[in-house]
Amino acid sequence: MGLVDQVEIGNPTQPHCATVLLLDTSGSMAGEKIAHLNEALKTFKEETLKDDLARKRVDLAVLAFGGSVQLLQDFCSVEDFEPRVLSADGGTPLGEAILKAADMLEERKRQYKQQGIDYYRPWLFLLTDGAPTDMEPGDSTWNQVTTRVHAGEAEKKFLFFAVAVEPADTGTLAQVAPKNRPPVKLIGTKFAEMFSWLSKSQAKVSSSKIGENVALENPVAAGWGEISA
Repeated sequence: MGLVDQVEIGNPTQPHCATVLLLDTSGSMAGEKIAHLNEALKTFKEETLKDDLARKRVDLAVLAFGGSVQLLQDFCSVEDFEPRVLSADGGTPLGEAILKAADMLEERKRQYKQQGIDYYRPWLFLLTDGAPTDMEPGDSTWNQVTTRVHAGEAEKKFLFFAVAVEPADTGTLAQVAPKNRPPVKLIGTKFAEMFSWLSKSQAKVSSSKIGENVALENPVAAGWGEISA
């Protein structure tokens, strides 16, 4: 038995919702944006902990991509999540980051199954303010990423959410995102409001039954996002 097979998963009697936060930390996020993002991650933890089921059922991991793809937090309970202070530098290896996140979700589901833990459909939550620097439409990485995302959605392997921070290339992002869930454009620097919405959404999922379709609040109605035409 390998080390990966001996992973200890907290609250094993509870169904879990594996969530990967995929955060852009490229150079263009420097200044006000990265500062707001750092504060918003603390808010996300605080608000999620207020919900008794979400604190037991949300299984969180954090990947940052700025110059390279970095695993800042492997899957853990929200209680054990300690937000790292993010800094902004480098390019935007978005393609590599998405593939890494998708691999992580598949591995986590394998661990759940091995340990007999029920689970909700996992979340891949992407936040970016730029165009990818490691792929472009039509190249091999692009084809691999878009196929993985679109098939993952269609086969209900995960839910893919994309949030575009100014001046993100929403046109490119829209081609990566599934057709049924286009990217949401963040209004200004409403990172805290966005993560508050994410926390409430996760709490809503955590209180649902496995396989149930959960209606989430529209980001536009929530006041932090808008859908690009």
